[in-house]
Formats: sequence, C-alpha cells, structure tokens
Amino acid sequence: MLENRDYTLIIDKSGSMATPDQQGGRSRWVAAQESTFALASKCEQLDPDGITVYLFSGKFKRYENVTSSKVTQIFRENDPSGSTDLAGVLKHATDHYFERKAAGKTQPNGETILVVTDGEPDDRKAVMKVIIEASRRLDRDEELAISFIQVGTDPLATRFLKVLDDELQGAGAKFDICDTITMENMEEMSLSEVLLNAIND
Repeated sequence: MLENRDYTLIIDKSGSMATPDQQGGRSRWVAAQESTFALASKCEQLDPDGITVYLFSGKFKRYENVTSSKVTQIFRENDPSGSTDLAGVLKHATDHYFERKAAGKTQPNGETILVVTDGEPDDRKAVMKVIIEASRRLDRDEELAISFIQVGTDPLATRFLKVLDDELQGAGAKFDICDTITMENMEEMSLSEVLLNAIND
C-alpha cells in the first residue's frame, strides 16, 4: 500500500509556528522540523526520487524531489511569519495531483499529502471546500490521502481538524480522505503506521 505512491509534505510556516508550547520548550517550528525530517526519511525509502515539499503562510513555496538531507536546508532558509492560507496550498497540491493523473504520471497507488500545521487556517470553509472537491474527482477512496499532523496544543485547531477527519462526508465529500493526528499520538506510533492510517482511515 505504501510503495508505488507519491508523497507530498505541506508545512505550515505561519507566525504562530514560532510559539513554544511549554515554558522554555522548543517551538512548534522546531518540532515540525523534527517530524518533517522523520517523515521525509521514511517517504524517501518508499518514493526514491524524493518527495514534494511545500512551505506556506500567506503564500507558498514548492520544492521538488526533496530528500531528507535537504529538509534541514529548507528549514534554515525559512522563518515562521505571516498568515495561514491552507486552502491555497492544498488546492495547488491536489490540482497538481489531478494534472499528473490526467497525464498518466501518477504512481499506481496514488498519493499521500501530509500537512504539518499548528492549526487554525485563515478560512476554514475554503479548506473544507478544497478537500470535498478533490474527493469528488477521485475514482477510488485510497487513491488520495490527506493527513493532518497537528503541532502544538491549540484546542480550536484540534477541533477543526477533527471536523475534517469525521464530518466531510456529511458535508458532501465523495470519500473520507482525511485523517488527523496530533504530534503526541504520532510519537507513540511508527511512521509506517502514521502513513498507513492516512490511507486506511
């Protein structure tokens, strides 16, 4: 299931990512860097030509064929600032999947998009709309998986991500393609489990 699949990582670099979650603790940005490195190392074993990485705040930037060794460099070049236009970057990533699919350039098992974010997007409705519309363009459920990994402990963010996980089919999505997980839960699971959960949700 995990092989013959493309992997895209979308990383939140909005201003709130600079927040430390515990007194004197590491910032969400540092925590995101650690989990991104781990996920990239795992995905690289499964997708040897490297993965696609987006960093986003109000605007987004896209990096192609990223290997785990390049992750550190990407984080060095970027600092958290700005707003959280999650809908914009998610639309670009899903449209890019469907363009490649139409051109016969996708992997046989589809694609997994992993979103590392601390939470509250600028426009919740727009995010839901992007995911619902993407689900309606799919031929089969497991072809596209979107997994949100929450960094930090913002309860509003947790609640919003829960809605994405549980309620989008009720709102018109063709398939339940979203899975959400907190950083705490992720630490208790192997990366393979995290990636499988994204597909099998």
